[in-house]
Amino acid sequence: MSVRISRFVAGTVVVSAVVLGAGAACGQEYPNRAIRIITAAAGGGSDFIARVIAQGISGPLGQQIIIDNRGTGVLAGEAASRAPADGYTLTVQGGAFWIAPLLRKTPYDPVRDFAPISLIVREVNILAVNPSLPVQSVQELIAYAKANPGKLNYSSPGIGSTTHLASELLKSMAGINIVHVPYQGNQPAITAMMAGEVQMAIFDAGLIAPHAKTGKLRALAVTSAEPSALTPGLPTMAASGLPGYESIGMTGIFAAGDKTPKAIIVRLNQEILRFLGKPEIKEQFLKSGVEMVGSSPEQFAEAVRLDIIKMGKLIKDIDLRVE
Repeated sequence: MSVRISRFVAGTVVVSAVVLGAGAACGQEYPNRAIRIITAAAGGGSDFIARVIAQGISGPLGQQIIIDNRGTGVLAGEAASRAPADGYTLTVQGGAFWIAPLLRKTPYDPVRDFAPISLIVREVNILAVNPSLPVQSVQELIAYAKANPGKLNYSSPGIGSTTHLASELLKSMAGINIVHVPYQGNQPAITAMMAGEVQMAIFDAGLIAPHAKTGKLRALAVTSAEPSALTPGLPTMAASGLPGYESIGMTGIFAAGDKTPKAIIVRLNQEILRFLGKPEIKEQFLKSGVEMVGSSPEQFAEAVRLDIIKMGKLIKDIDLRVE
């Protein structure tokens, strides 16, 4: 969700010569059989990313990569956490995977049970409103909310979702009283905003942008720290009346087990970064509504660590629990 990763986002793939050399030297015996990537349900964002990565690195690795879909990221995480730490079970996961344990008991520990390999994409969100709301900017929205406490509703795909937390972060930082209305999924929540059942929401740019273009929604700002290539001309929330605000989605790939041999992590990271370095892959991700990211395992681990700290504080401050 929320962490500063601009130094290696938007297609800037960080590849260390030392890491590449180490991977070539130490990972020669790996892999010698098929690799499995466990991820959430087929058709979702994590599934798409897992399949793109699998297609891109299976050839260089010389092995088949099997996609194993589970219903949710938590279920995928549970399945992957039970696998041996041998590099043959990987999992592609978004922020909900490491935020879920802050909200409820989960059958895995996102730090203890997994070894980060690389961040793959970031998902920029958009703050949008129903066009009937008389605001044209973040500043005007905040002023309107302060003048009408408790009268604005915002939607989300469910309690504890990343977009719910993004809106709660706005609510906390702006000091406004807006009411959460959870729905069962992204589309019902967005449809409710277009219908005027709720007045505002923060959602993935790929979901909001098409409706903003047709005038069914009004996009006010992006939630990233810098302007996004996905939304040319749209200002950031930080530059539009809410300094310091940042809330983005992140999706990356992990190996099952934090004891996975370093040489295997290096080899996988090496092949993933080589694949992500291709201009056509960057364009493929942009067309799907996300920005490509490449990172070292250490950078990915730090991004997750900082996100857990930031979201953990927010969750504690608003006393949010999901049973």
